[in-house]
Amino acid sequence: MKIVIARPGHEIILANYFAVNESHLQKWSPAVPKKHHSIDSWKRRLEERVVEYENGVSVHFIGTDETESYVIGGCSLSNIVKGVFQACHMGYSVAQRYERRGYAKKIVSYAINYAFNELELHRIMANHMPSNERSARLLKSLGFEKEGFARAYLLINGNWEDHVLNSLVRADD
Repeated sequence: MKIVIARPGHEIILANYFAVNESHLQKWSPAVPKKHHSIDSWKRRLEERVVEYENGVSVHFIGTDETESYVIGGCSLSNIVKGVFQACHMGYSVAQRYERRGYAKKIVSYAINYAFNELELHRIMANHMPSNERSARLLKSLGFEKEGFARAYLLINGNWEDHVLNSLVRADD
């Protein structure tokens, strides 16, 4: 697997990833307009992500095959705040056909390393719905600690869903 920062040129493989995995990811994802994952929409959003990256507010990774012809999974570092906070939120997903093979852990580990060593962040926050036991196990295996519970935290698939709040603090801080 190859892990890269998503960039213009990846719009076709990202549109395909979300088309193939729509029902798989729907349970954990916000409702989006029908054309949200179209090639044109991804082309525009990838251009916006270049600006976000240059402004230091987000980094979006994708795990692909060696030729970057399809997406295995992804991990985003968003809401990056510097100054006295030095933190970000992290979100991730993996294609249904690649579940239980360690790909999500590899992609998320790569993003954690980038956050702590390249961005020099102090804290990464990653939250999951209580029913998402796989996410809970993944985060725990990577050293995240449960910090709390937020009622009606995010609008997911048309419902305000509770979330378990987790964080990982850089070890040398």
